[in-house]
Amino acid sequence: MTLIAIFFPFASFFLRGRILTSIICLILQITLIGWIPAAIWAVISLQNSRADKRNKELIKAMRTKS
Repeated sequence: MTLIAIFFPFASFFLRGRILTSIICLILQITLIGWIPAAIWAVISLQNSRADKRNKELIKAMRTKS
């Protein structure tokens, strides 16, 4: 998924169900200069999504132990 975020940033958002963000990223990605910020944005967004998922799992595990 990280490689998709680097080479096809708009597809990374699209595959995760963020359609509007994907369109905005595609508009940014159309220009050659905008490709780098779009790729960075997609990778950071992917990492944040993974961190959110991990945190939710930890919270769920803590609640079941109590």
